[in-house]
Amino acid sequence: MRSLRRLAHLVLFCPMSKGLQSRLPAIKVKYLFLAWLGVLVGSWAVYMHYSSYSELCRGHVCHMVICDHYRRGIISGSSCKAQCEDNTLVLQHCLSSSPSHQVYSGVWNERSVIIKCGVEEALRIDGSPDTELRREVTLFDKPTRGTSMDEFREMINNFLKSNLGEQASLGSLVGHIITLADVNQDGKVSLAEAKSIWALLQVNEFLLMMALHEKEHTPKLLGFCGDLYVTERVDHSSLYRLVVPHYLQSLVPMALSVNVNQWLAPAWPRRARITIGLLEFVEEVFHGSYGSFFMCDTSPHHIGYNKKYDCRMADLHSVVSEMVVRRFLKGRRCEKNADCTYGKDCTATCDKLIRQCNTEVVQPNLAKVCRLLQDYLLFGAPLDLRLDLEKQLHTCMTLSGLASQMEVHHSLVLNNLKTLLWKKISNTKYS
Repeated sequence: MRSLRRLAHLVLFCPMSKGLQSRLPAIKVKYLFLAWLGVLVGSWAVYMHYSSYSELCRGHVCHMVICDHYRRGIISGSSCKAQCEDNTLVLQHCLSSSPSHQVYSGVWNERSVIIKCGVEEALRIDGSPDTELRREVTLFDKPTRGTSMDEFREMINNFLKSNLGEQASLGSLVGHIITLADVNQDGKVSLAEAKSIWALLQVNEFLLMMALHEKEHTPKLLGFCGDLYVTERVDHSSLYRLVVPHYLQSLVPMALSVNVNQWLAPAWPRRARITIGLLEFVEEVFHGSYGSFFMCDTSPHHIGYNKKYDCRMADLHSVVSEMVVRRFLKGRRCEKNADCTYGKDCTATCDKLIRQCNTEVVQPNLAKVCRLLQDYLLFGAPLDLRLDLEKQLHTCMTLSGLASQMEVHHSLVLNNLKTLLWKKISNTKYS
């Protein structure tokens, strides 16, 4: 053994210069420190992942509450039997970003789906027998027993009017919601069916799915049970393929994540196709059949696309009706414009004389979307198109002013950008 140690010493140290030998302890300490740092960061990342998972992912609570209410006859829905009796609707991978809004990928009869539900009351489960009662009373309290069909229809109509505004076509939307609520298609809406659809209408994303149910860029509703609802799965749920977890964002340089995402991005013609779909969605919500809507968090993580590179909105929670934003801003006290912000970036001006917010959002959806698309579209753009594309994106990003005063300009800028992209990819395999 001693001879082996002497041989190893000769092999390792004899060929080195004396200067290198004198620096060896420092080199050892340096690499030891880097190894220790790597272990520390890795351990912290694993801890943060599992701690955030346990906080964000409570699908078992959602399943328990929904199925308990279903078995007690409080709620109903087209997916209840599959989830609570047949076990053909299964939650798989947690995608939640908020404890109060559970999002899971799953399978329903071998079809990939997305399952969403709220667990505000369920999060406070403390073992007391009245916990379930509290959730039942607060969430499924309307309509009450004895409500007639005409009264329920009027309830829905007034709710839509309050949240979407006075629209000539509201009657057809009420009819669509009533038909959806009638799960067994017997021409009547039971109390459990009515409670379920009413609870769902309180969820902003579901309300948006109803208002935009005829639009191709909105995920299709496949079923519901109580306030849980199931939608089609968007193959790619973000514009970018690399999504850095929030607890690692401070450690990963922005330039690195941008470069990696550019490298992983689809070919430019496919990105152009996705962009055209996104611009069509902006057009749809600017003045839709059931009013205007604002995109109040224009994040790449809310915009996805399918296998054919058709744009699909992966998350509609941040898309809000003009009526809701106006109601939030009306009479709101302010010192600066930032005080007049709904969501992340739906900002109005502050009237500093009376210290109240004005009710018109200044920056339109199109300007925010173009800012998002700048890096996404310009990277890898054809050289003969790049200059025109830069100019049009710049014009688009500088759009501002009251929506009521810029409708024509908005439509012109949007159509010019769509036409520029479409001309480049039309009559190709990407069109």
